[in-house]
Formats: sequence, structure tokens, C-alpha cells
Amino acid sequence: MATSASVSNLFRSAPGTSARPLAVARWLEIVAALVVLIVLVGGITRLTESGLSITEWNVVSGIFPPLSEAAWQAEFAKYRLTAEYRMESGPAGMDLAAFKFIFFWEWFHRILGRVIGLAFLVPLIVFAARRAIPAGYGWRLGAMFGLICGQGALGWYMVSSGVGATSLTDVSHYRLAAHLLTALFLLAGLVWTARDLRLLASDPAAKPAPLTVGAAVVGAVLFVQLLLGAWVAGLNAGHAASDWPLMNGRLVPEADWSNGVLFTLTNDPFLLHFMHRWWAWIAVAALVWLARRVRKADRFASIAVNAAFGTMVLLGIATVMSGVSLWIAAAHQLVGALTVAATVRAMHSYGRA
Repeated sequence: MATSASVSNLFRSAPGTSARPLAVARWLEIVAALVVLIVLVGGITRLTESGLSITEWNVVSGIFPPLSEAAWQAEFAKYRLTAEYRMESGPAGMDLAAFKFIFFWEWFHRILGRVIGLAFLVPLIVFAARRAIPAGYGWRLGAMFGLICGQGALGWYMVSSGVGATSLTDVSHYRLAAHLLTALFLLAGLVWTARDLRLLASDPAAKPAPLTVGAAVVGAVLFVQLLLGAWVAGLNAGHAASDWPLMNGRLVPEADWSNGVLFTLTNDPFLLHFMHRWWAWIAVAALVWLARRVRKADRFASIAVNAAFGTMVLLGIATVMSGVSLWIAAAHQLVGALTVAATVRAMHSYGRA
């Protein structure tokens, strides 16, 4: 009990001194921006099939890319042992220049993860040492740092599903979805906590905003859409059709139900592509409702939600009709993260109102 109390005191503003909720909020908003960036880079990593280019997870030595020709050849040799290289590189294989391109995106993605960890940990220590964290917020910050650490382990857990496979050429789409959704959950926590702290900065008596039932339903609807999008990305299901609103000339695609309903609903690329397309309109309806509910209380949040989901829908259609163009699809994922941030702000404003 004594140890627990001392840890709690470390994250509590000292009596007689003023906490700095606005400074803490600004710090969390910077970290949130970094999370949005890493979601974008993660999308590019997936779209360029770069995720399996680094076959090991070295927390310290992995900071540096290969620095000599021999080191590059050694990394390339490890990649050539993967099922992805053997089954997808084609008769001509892949040259070293092409390998360096995909290696960069996976390396950059991992470096950003380390940057986010440090960008969170170092200020957290400083704020805690100065007793600048408002009472009641220490556990939230500690939980978010734990989530950041868990993301690194989850990322490697995802990559290992493809590196160690003998017949799969991609990572598990279940693990990819867990990795992406955990990042978006972290983003939601950062935005929500920053909003609470900004309220506290303007009114020392302000309490954290509650999560209302209506906002929770909207969040659940958006979660389903994000989950379907992650599965579509993991299974390359975006290539299942390049026409819209029909899919290969059909309104409803054929699905193979021979492996069972649950397996088909979570593994059939045509069906998942179809569900991701049309669940989007349910998500739009939910977001329109939320935006209207907060229009008077937080006009910025209302506009942001409408702009975000509108842009995301247009980019989703463009992604399909372009045959999954790299930069259009990457922009679709980027706006997806921004939609999460805008929605969480609106959910917070709705609870406050």
C-alpha cells in the first residue's frame, strides 16, 4: 500500500503549488499528431508491402539502418528467406535498390514508434518530477505510456506472423487490425485527455467530461468501420473490385460460405470489401447525428467531423476506382485517423454539454 501511494503521489501536483494542465494538454496534442503521422506511415508500409523487409526486432541496434554494402546484402539475404519474397518477387526477383525502398518504410515506421515513446516518456518524467500533472490524471498518462510500449510488442507480434510463415505472404490481418486499432485507441485517449485538461486550465473546478450513451454508440459504429478497413487492408481486399457502386458489375458479390459463417465474415476479401463499402454509410449517419448534436456547443468539432468523414468517403471511392493507388489509399488512412480525432473531440463536447 505504501508503494502504491508513493507512485500515486509522484503523478499528483503537490499541495500549495499549481499544476500545469494547459502545458500537459499541449504536450499530449503533439504526441497525438505524431500518432497520426505513424498511422499514415504504417499505411504506406502496408501498401508498399514493406512490413516484412526487416525480419528481426532489435530495440537498440535496430535504430540504425545498414551502413555498409555488406550490411545491406546481409539484410537482403534475410528477406529472401521469407515466403513473401519467394512467392511474390516474380521470376526476375528483386534487386537491392527495390529492397532498400521497402526497407526504408518499415525502418521509418519503427523509428517513429521509438520517437513517440521518447516524446511521451521524457516529458512525463519532467512533469511528474515538477508535480505539474493535475490530480487524477496520473493513471491516465501511465496507462497511455503502457499502451505505447505494448504497441511496439504488438507490432513485432504482427510482423512475426509473416516472417515465420511458410506459405503466407502477408502478416495476419487479425494482428494488423489489432495493431492499427490500438494506435487509434491511443489517439482517442490523447485527444480526450487533452480536452479534459484544457477545460481544467480554463476552470480549475471543471470535472472530466463523461462518455454518454449516444457518443458510445457512435464510437462503436466507427470502430466497426475501422475494423473492416483494417481487415480489407490486411487481406488486400481493396483489389477485389475497381468499380463503384457495383462490385465487378454486381451489387452484392458472391461469397463462399463453405468454411462457415464466422470464417467467411472475417476472411472473404470480396465480402469484407462489400461490408466496408456499405457500413460506411451507417457510420456517416452516426457521425452526422453527432455533429448536429454538438453544433451549438462546439461548432469547430461539428465542422471537423463533417469535413473528415466526407473526405474519407470520397478518398475511399477514389481508392477503389484507382485500383488502390498508393497515395490515394495512404491519404484515405490518414483521413481515417483524423476522423477518429475529430469524432473523439465531438464525443467529448457532447458529454460536456
